[in-house]
Amino acid sequence: MPRRKVAEKREALADPVYGNRLVAKFVNTLMKQGKKSVAESIFYRSMKIMEDRAKSDPLRMFKQAVDNVKPVLEVKSRRVGGATYQVPVEVRAERRTSLAFRWIIGFSRKRTEKSMAERLAAELIEAASSRGNSVKKKEDTHKMAEANKAFAHYRW
Repeated sequence: MPRRKVAEKREALADPVYGNRLVAKFVNTLMKQGKKSVAESIFYRSMKIMEDRAKSDPLRMFKQAVDNVKPVLEVKSRRVGGATYQVPVEVRAERRTSLAFRWIIGFSRKRTEKSMAERLAAELIEAASSRGNSVKKKEDTHKMAEANKAFAHYRW
């Protein structure tokens, strides 16, 4: 926690192709070792692949995929009297999108397709149609929160 003032949030500039801030944030999350041009080329190639495969607007599919992966609840560990409880808490809007990005990118990196663009496209297509590993991760997170609903009174 900062002692003096809270750090102000900087808004990401909209990306050059789609003019969308969500896309710009996703590209920044996809980026490794400061190589933004590589991340952008991967993302735009995957959008092209999505357009070819699904024959629909790739930006709308991307937004749908992110919305399908966003978690509403998660569990946080809370220590009470020597015991650790998994307490279900609601996820803030900003954290929801960042978790969705992280899960989509993480599971697309683990896929077996040849290029990263193909992996990302396949994961986004699956997430847009509410299946795939990233959607399963969200459902598992919700199940965990539901199972630990009894400890909700430890919320702080």
